[in-house]
Amino acid sequence: MKLAINGLYKAFESRVRLGIMSALAVNDTLDFNALKEFLDVTDGNLASHIKALEKEQFIGVNKSFVGKKPNTQYFITKTGQSAFNNHLTALQQLIESQR
Repeated sequence: MKLAINGLYKAFESRVRLGIMSALAVNDTLDFNALKEFLDVTDGNLASHIKALEKEQFIGVNKSFVGKKPNTQYFITKTGQSAFNNHLTALQQLIESQR
């Protein structure tokens, strides 16, 4: 039996990237530390996955200061929301095709 995997996005194959997108899909914004804690990853690991999703324009960044401390907020873009929804739909279709 052939598996229909059309519509799956390679950018979401990593558990960390999938986690970032999932968290941002249900939150308006999240800061770096919230994502790091939620995903239980190192700074470097999270930063590299964020960079990859930014490159694809799936997430956006707002940088500001809270007092004198820098604060970086991440959000899902319209492109990212569409791609993520398509990815989830493709996963659901893959699951349904195996019943």
